[in-house]
Amino acid sequence: MKLSNKFTMVRVLFAPVFFALYFLPIWTGAFALPCIALTVPLLLFAELTDYLDGKTARAKGEVSDFGKLFDPFADVVLHLTILLCLTLSKRMPAVIFVLLFYREFAQNFLRTVAAKSGTAIAARKGGKLKTVLYITAGFFSLALEFASRLGVVFASPTQTALNAVELALFILCAVSSYASFADYLVHFIPELKKKIDL
Repeated sequence: MKLSNKFTMVRVLFAPVFFALYFLPIWTGAFALPCIALTVPLLLFAELTDYLDGKTARAKGEVSDFGKLFDPFADVVLHLTILLCLTLSKRMPAVIFVLLFYREFAQNFLRTVAAKSGTAIAARKGGKLKTVLYITAGFFSLALEFASRLGVVFASPTQTALNAVELALFILCAVSSYASFADYLVHFIPELKKKIDL
C-alpha cells in the first residue's frame, strides 16, 4: 500500500478505537482520565493524517483515483463515529446526526456512480469547509464532554453560552454539509449525464 494511503487508513482504523475509548469509562465506571489522555493525542494525529496523506501523495506522485475516493471515505468513517458518540451522549441533537448521515451516504452514492462511469469526484472547497466544521464541532463538543467527565463545573451563564456555541456549530455542520452536497450535484451531475442514463 502506498504511504499516502497508509496515512488515510489510520483514520479508518482509529474510528472503532475512538468508539471504544469514548465509551469504556461509561461501560466500566472507571478509566476516565486514562481514556481521555489516550483519545486526545490519538485523535489529533488521526486528523493530522488528512493533511499528511494529501501532501505525501503530491510529493511522491501517488495521486490516484483510488486515493480521491479513499480519503473522503476515511473522513466520513471517523467523523460520523465521533458525531455518533456525541449523539449517544445527548450532546448532538439526533435530528442533526440523521441529516448528516443521510448527506454522507448520498455523497457516497454519488461518488460510486461517478466512479462506475470513470469519473473520480475529488474534494471541493465546500466539502473541505464542511470537514473543517465537523472537526471544529467535534473537538469543541468533546472538550465539553471530557470536562464534564473530569468534574469540571462551569458557572451557569458560562455553561449556557458554551451549550449555545456547541449547538450553533452542529447546525453549521448541517448547513455546510448540504450546501457542499448541492455544489457537488451542480458541478458533477451535468458531466455524469453525458456518461450514464439518469
